[in-house]
Amino acid sequence: MRHIISILLQNEAGALARVSGMFASRGYNIESLSVAPTVDAAVSRLTLATSGSAAVIEQIVKQLGKMVDVVKVVDYADRDHLECELALVKVQIAGASARDVVECVRSHRGQVLDEADHVRTLQLTGTSTEVDAFVDALGRLATLLEVVRTGSVALERGAAALTPVLTPAV
Repeated sequence: MRHIISILLQNEAGALARVSGMFASRGYNIESLSVAPTVDAAVSRLTLATSGSAAVIEQIVKQLGKMVDVVKVVDYADRDHLECELALVKVQIAGASARDVVECVRSHRGQVLDEADHVRTLQLTGTSTEVDAFVDALGRLATLLEVVRTGSVALERGAAALTPVLTPAV
């Protein structure tokens, strides 16, 4: 089963390497990874997607929780959450399929970002499943030149928030 896990991580040199090293040393795969600063400059939010049995995911969460640089860990599998991914797709189109490509973009709620000599750069945000469907549909209509995806990010619905609780340095 696919899980999205968010980790609040102290902004320390090597912290991301230690997290990814923990996955590698235990043979766990990271399917997607996104890291960005939070409202607290001392903390970054790392969101990753991984797959495994309940026991494997439980082990991952426990191991992450033991790491010195990790402030908090949340697995969104059992939480009501919103998930989003960004994809940029560059396609080469033949003259006859240009309308079909534009219709595909519209039907998936995407955008055309750039148009050049038979090449279109397209954007879509949505769940990983929605992005997969968009890329598959485009691949049937045009030649895919490049596909760049951010990986999933997630937030719990409602008032719940994953915020850092750091103790000030003495």
